[in-house]
Amino acid sequence: MSDPAEPAHTTEPSPGSFDDLTPHVVTMAVEAFFPFSLDGTVEPYASYVNRVYGLRSDDGEPLVAKFYRPGRWSREAILEEHRFLEDLVGREVPVVAPLADEEGDTLFEVELDPAGPEGDSDGERADSDRGAGPSSGGKAFLFALFPKRGGRSFDAESDQDWLRLGAIVGRMHAAALREEALQRVRVDPRSWTGAYVEELLQSGVVHGGCAAEFEEVARSAVEQILPLFAGMPEHRLHGDCHRGNILDRPGEGLLLIDFDDMMMGPAVQDLWLLLPDHVQEARRELELLLEGYEQFRPFPREQIELIEPLRFMRMIHFLAWRARQRQDYWFREHFPQWGNEAFWIKEIEDLREQSRYF
Repeated sequence: MSDPAEPAHTTEPSPGSFDDLTPHVVTMAVEAFFPFSLDGTVEPYASYVNRVYGLRSDDGEPLVAKFYRPGRWSREAILEEHRFLEDLVGREVPVVAPLADEEGDTLFEVELDPAGPEGDSDGERADSDRGAGPSSGGKAFLFALFPKRGGRSFDAESDQDWLRLGAIVGRMHAAALREEALQRVRVDPRSWTGAYVEELLQSGVVHGGCAAEFEEVARSAVEQILPLFAGMPEHRLHGDCHRGNILDRPGEGLLLIDFDDMMMGPAVQDLWLLLPDHVQEARRELELLLEGYEQFRPFPREQIELIEPLRFMRMIHFLAWRARQRQDYWFREHFPQWGNEAFWIKEIEDLREQSRYF
């Protein structure tokens, strides 16, 4: 008998699974809303949560389609991401905003009909819908289309590089202050991290022999860091601002991409992921980031003490993030040992070690 704490390796996709999102469905979905044809190119890009595909129109224009994981964000929350991008474009911050159709919409829905076009259960028909939410027939996906903007990865090596990184985040945050994102998550130890801890424990994904220790380490850390966030100013954030989401475009400069984790929280959330090490070992890089940042707005220095707690919170977030994908075929193929006892022993050890930094 298999251990009930380990995810079952079934072939049945979960409600948030992308197993049925075929190239045919992707192509049909985009062509249903935009007045051009695609040339058949459907290139999957690496993406842990959503599904992202490189496409090309018949006239050679490169495009990127992002299909949002069902159940992760509401329609309103995704539209807040799109409005943030439009605000940034309006303030000349280098980002990639979604394309609008002829009616000005940037978010679309495709439903997979389980009966197929002739009731043959091939699951290959895409019925497009502009409604307010998923319909009840088949599996539904929200998606957006973006122009493709290439660039090379940016690794900060010189002092000037670190100043450039800080400056682009400062420019983004100066524009972020214009409005709030009421439908997005808040970077808060109790409502964000605490909820993830509860989800991991209640779902049974933590191995039975490790659950008590995981709960003790996680809950203790949340209570310890909670007072540090009291009264900290919040605004819209990129949310996942590491160097993998910053491209260098020759002749243009840095470009911020992938705002899927947009959230509300303290400014430092968009800076600490750029550091090469724990804050104690990266003081010089941090000061250069802040010098670049403060070309555009003041940085609240008291937020530096949140960096290591935020690292712990991200570790919990990543565990819950992966747990939600554990039934996807792609995930099972690439991470067959995820969730076993050895996995959780190592994760708990890493969490305990990180908690020693705050």
